[in-house]
Amino acid sequence: MTTSTRGAAKTPAVLVLEDGRTFRGRAYGAVGETFGEAVFSTGMTGYQETLTDPSYDRQIVVATAPQIGNTGWNDEDDESARIWVSGYVVRDPARVPSNWRAKRSLDDALVAQGVVGISGIDTRALTRHLRERGSMRAGIFSGEAIAPESELLARVQSQPHMKGASLYEEVATKEAYVVPAVGEKRFTVAAIDLGIKGMTPHRMAERGIEVHVLPATASAEDVYAVGPDGVFFSNGPGDPATADGPVALMSAVLERKTPLFGICFGNQILGRALGFGTYKLKYGHRGINQPVQDRTTGKVEVTAHNHGFAVDAPLDKVSDTEFGRAEVSHVCLNDNVVEGLQLLDQPAFSVQYHPEAAAGPHDAAYLFDRFVSLMEGQRA
Repeated sequence: MTTSTRGAAKTPAVLVLEDGRTFRGRAYGAVGETFGEAVFSTGMTGYQETLTDPSYDRQIVVATAPQIGNTGWNDEDDESARIWVSGYVVRDPARVPSNWRAKRSLDDALVAQGVVGISGIDTRALTRHLRERGSMRAGIFSGEAIAPESELLARVQSQPHMKGASLYEEVATKEAYVVPAVGEKRFTVAAIDLGIKGMTPHRMAERGIEVHVLPATASAEDVYAVGPDGVFFSNGPGDPATADGPVALMSAVLERKTPLFGICFGNQILGRALGFGTYKLKYGHRGINQPVQDRTTGKVEVTAHNHGFAVDAPLDKVSDTEFGRAEVSHVCLNDNVVEGLQLLDQPAFSVQYHPEAAAGPHDAAYLFDRFVSLMEGQRA
């Protein structure tokens, strides 16, 4: 599907959206073709963490920040072992990276991993279009992959939709592994990998937690074989309506009243386990500047998001569920989307955003401490 080449900056490229809108620019990264759901991310920094976030599987990410690539690419900030985005769209790529940690340029990293991108287009106009029309299927074509627009549009429109896509098993680890506690070990946590970011087990390890990262297909027997003090469900890509296996596993954890924490996809899984529905947002929340209110404290946090689906739960009342009373604990102040859930009769909660927040902000880091408090209370 892609041909990795250097010197792509002079190669023409075209972005084709499924509604027929096109943007012409120059190739960035690998030359060839790629398909995915076009979404925009509002982060001014942290492009390396974004590109290596497994939650972006099968998505073409549009950077709203006009200049991308200034700090290059280093060997420390990857959130996983590879770039997961299917394509990357930027306006003004850096010609030369300038950062003491950089080992290569962003362009070099994209080329090395065969990620097709496009630069030199009006990303502001593209973002406005996606806000008005919603996230949609798209394709990037460069070099010999360019063909008549009618042919390219037909190929884009033949691609699968994100709604109904089951992707979490594609990105999850196939083998269990352990992230040891930093310093004295205080707790053991079984973390279900649905597309986990590397910083997440690190944040738990910093708090004295030994993290056993398990595949998305793990059973309740696998979880309790590690003797967990708590269970964690990670972020991940795709439609949560397809995740019947993780929902069943979470229900088994809730039945045993083990302290539970979920983020992003894990929040949607908790919503489903409690009997709530999920739905696709028009254009989603992606970036590191989203305002969320913790309704348990009234505090407003600036948070990092990456989700195109949300939980359909009532904001104005406590709900009775199979596992006790539940309420919405966090809400997005931009659009009142549910950003967190908590059970009132047992130790379980989740948030829709990313408290590990690499590359920031760190307003929500306290949520890992809240998870620790739940495990301390259960042990007591």
